[in-house]
Amino acid sequence: QVQLQESGGGLVQAGGSLRLSCAASGASGRTFSSYAMGWFRQAPGKEREFVAAITSSGGSRNYADSVKGRFTISRDNAKNTLYLQMNSLKPEDTAVYYCAARYGRLYSSLEKMYDYWGQGTQATVSS
Repeated sequence: QVQLQESGGGLVQAGGSLRLSCAASGASGRTFSSYAMGWFRQAPGKEREFVAAITSSGGSRNYADSVKGRFTISRDNAKNTLYLQMNSLKPEDTAVYYCAARYGRLYSSLEKMYDYWGQGTQATVSS
């Protein structure tokens, strides 16, 4: 199995920035570069929603309309780490952010397509 650990959450004022990280380990002989990765978020009382995804090589990216132009997903396969750079943050971005992995090259915006999930990291944006 793949172990995922998010970090980098915190408290920031509206208009500020945060960079989230997701460190991966394990995988039973499969390298980090074999997994497409995604970021999802969930606010209290709301459904978990798709944020961004990236192919296993990092060559292609996809974003939810709500974050497009503000967030950037990236990965460093040599470090087994996924990143989410969040700029121009809004109070509506406040949520627990989760990284997820699926075996294969292509990403997906669907939760059910991901096999492994981290525990999440809290990002809070104050107005």
